[in-house]
Amino acid sequence: MATSTARLDALRGEGADGIVLDALDAEAVNQAIEKIRPDVIIDELTSLPKNYTPEEMRAAVPRDRRVRLEGGGNLHSAAIRSGVKRYIVQSTGFFYGPGKDLASETDDLAQDATPDVAGAVATYVQNERRLFSDPNLEGVALRYGFFYGPVTYHDPASGSITLQVRESQYSLVEPGSGVYSFIHVEDAAKATVAALEINPGVYNIVDDDPSPISVWLPAFAKFIGAPPPPRISEKEVSERYGPDAAYYALKLRGASNTKAKREFEFSPRPLQWLRP
Repeated sequence: MATSTARLDALRGEGADGIVLDALDAEAVNQAIEKIRPDVIIDELTSLPKNYTPEEMRAAVPRDRRVRLEGGGNLHSAAIRSGVKRYIVQSTGFFYGPGKDLASETDDLAQDATPDVAGAVATYVQNERRLFSDPNLEGVALRYGFFYGPVTYHDPASGSITLQVRESQYSLVEPGSGVYSFIHVEDAAKATVAALEINPGVYNIVDDDPSPISVWLPAFAKFIGAPPPPRISEKEVSERYGPDAAYYALKLRGASNTKAKREFEFSPRPLQWLRP
């Protein structure tokens, strides 16, 4: 599914076919799925901004939430009506609730976090609950880490976070205890292909290098030839960007990929700027 003919042309340039379709148009989604009658649907519906900044992310929240919930609901309902065998959906591998160790798929997501984080978690929880609501549909939830690699926010050449780090606009909030789980976008794609055949369930799709921002951000800056990131306090980041920015920097919990390795021999590459 693409949202414009330009994006459809880009898909075709990569060797895929597709249709222009608005996920929020329930009738159009129903008609399309009934006509195509796929064996599997992979739901990666999002509406995120091109550039990652606190302001742009906040502005995108209502539309993104609607696309994931209402649009995803239309797609899921159409799948059930058309007898689709398996439904794969994007979920989160970086919004786990508090805990000492790396989070497994059985740990709770951070439903009591700061406002926008809790709102995002509520969306993921609803998506996963819907995913497993029909016993006749095989559900797979892929809890991806933060994407990096080509055409991502962390693209070393042109990603919006990369540009902010180069311009010393992305600060390290001391003590930088928030643990990030990343995944190269190509490894995420391989795991998504594997999800066509693996056992139904929930899987963390993250790499082997979950690390606090105090470790990965200076390493990333060095990797892209940027100056060391400026350091600010929790109070400063909260006043400038709000409590969610402080949550990312201080409260994120890393995730474990043990289940994915066990179930389908998942083998992600090392995090590029920590172990190049």
